[in-house]
Amino acid sequence: MPDPDRLRQVDALLDGLDDVLPPPRVRAQLRLAAGLTQMDVADVVGVKRVAVARWELGEAHPRRPHREVYLHLLKGLAERFPEAAKADEGMPTPASEGGSG
Repeated sequence: MPDPDRLRQVDALLDGLDDVLPPPRVRAQLRLAAGLTQMDVADVVGVKRVAVARWELGEAHPRRPHREVYLHLLKGLAERFPEAAKADEGMPTPASEGGSG
């Protein structure tokens, strides 16, 4: 019979896999597909716009509690815009999209 503590540890490990953010390029693609600015995302997540810009460039990673909120937003956007959730080499990078976001 399996050890219940080990099974709980496995469950916790599997739950942690749902906490993986998409690559920075995809984060920006999802935001752009929804017609959101970096400021829109920053306001709802509770951070400054520059933090969102850095997350989309891969220069920084969101920390708790902002990470959970940002991840929830990205998952919702991915459900609504599945094509944007795919990494596409032809998409512009956040730095090349122009404007401050």
